[in-house]
Amino acid sequence: MTEQKSAKELFRSAYENRYTWDTEFPGFSADIELKQGDEVYTGKVWVKRDMSVEVSGVEDEQVKESIYTQMRDVITHRKRGNFEQAHGKNEFSLGETDSNGAMEILVKGDAMGSNYKIRGTEICQVSRVMGRVAFTIDTHESVNTGEGYIASRYDAIFRNPQTGEVTNELEFEDEYEKIGNYYIMTHQVVRSNEQGKQTTTEFKYSNVKLLEPAVV
Repeated sequence: MTEQKSAKELFRSAYENRYTWDTEFPGFSADIELKQGDEVYTGKVWVKRDMSVEVSGVEDEQVKESIYTQMRDVITHRKRGNFEQAHGKNEFSLGETDSNGAMEILVKGDAMGSNYKIRGTEICQVSRVMGRVAFTIDTHESVNTGEGYIASRYDAIFRNPQTGEVTNELEFEDEYEKIGNYYIMTHQVVRSNEQGKQTTTEFKYSNVKLLEPAVV
């Protein structure tokens, strides 16, 4: 019998299998079109080498903030992290395996009360409690880049941690293209159901160009 891998080893291999940009990532610029209902907004976005974000040409401040926040979320998942720095102090244990074959990874010591599920070498569920909000993200489809996986279809359910009441449900569909040596998001559709109010927001990134290495 092969020795069963520890919960930490299993989680680590899934964590390190996520697709991330390397330290040579130069940043990029793109044209952005945001559609929500009948409204269409256009502008320009830059992600700099230091991972800062700049949005211009969008007059509506709320829409501009929405584009900025969406790109910051994308960067959070593409930014390379060190496993030991992020999770080295936590204790991991195996929970139950669900009907889809996903294995529960329970974490002790995480400041955000995170727990996970992994399927093979992919993290397919993240559950967290952050102050007055609890959320669970389930990944249903992913893209294998050959350098790690990228979640491409996933949903997020937000709850009141005290009452368990669902406050918002989001469904995401993402598309990526390889530009030069890097996979960059070119399309995202977000469907929101916030206490019965349904909205669909579409982000389209075109004319994507990697920045020259000198640009920071």
